[in-house]
Amino acid sequence: MINYLKKLISDGESQTLDFKYNISSASKISKTLVSFANTDGGSLLIGVKDNGVIIGVESEEEKYMIEYAAESFCKPIISFEMVEWEFEGKTVLQVIIDKSNIQPHYSKDENGKWLVYIRQYDENILADKVYVEVLKRQNKDNKSQIKYSFAESQLIEYLSNNQKITFKEFCKIGKVPPYVAERILVNMIGMGIINIIHSVNGAHFTLGTIL
Repeated sequence: MINYLKKLISDGESQTLDFKYNISSASKISKTLVSFANTDGGSLLIGVKDNGVIIGVESEEEKYMIEYAAESFCKPIISFEMVEWEFEGKTVLQVIIDKSNIQPHYSKDENGKWLVYIRQYDENILADKVYVEVLKRQNKDNKSQIKYSFAESQLIEYLSNNQKITFKEFCKIGKVPPYVAERILVNMIGMGIINIIHSVNGAHFTLGTIL
């Protein structure tokens, strides 16, 4: 089983794997917990540096911090599984989080604000508010229908000739206020007509696979 741990670490951080030297803040670690739960699930290895070097931890203290973060800084509460690994006299704590079926999960920041994060590559990214509404809609299994009015038609036409569009650009070409643009985008993403792409610089939208 130690070979499994070594293989996991050698693969490096990714969309489903994160390393932590230790846990110093329940608020910060809650971002990783909700990011995994809101995306594809994943494992958090505590006692491992970013470069993969195992330094070990005091597992009981780290367990308390994870439990505290999952219960007090995540909403809804995050479910997880813990596995302790012993390697050359050092303890590595693996925290396993499954993809949640009650998305979105929120993380409470240092100012008490509840925010939604998702996992992209090896980073936790603040979810765009349109995507948050998509998650809520999926959770309710809402079967919205799209009617191609001027704004929707303009969006499809624009994306047929351009790779992407931002929220502000859609408001402009669709000639709709932000609250209408948000509703349109949520419906179209839910039906697979367009996709939302997150990055550290914000979100943009592309054509989906269903037209």
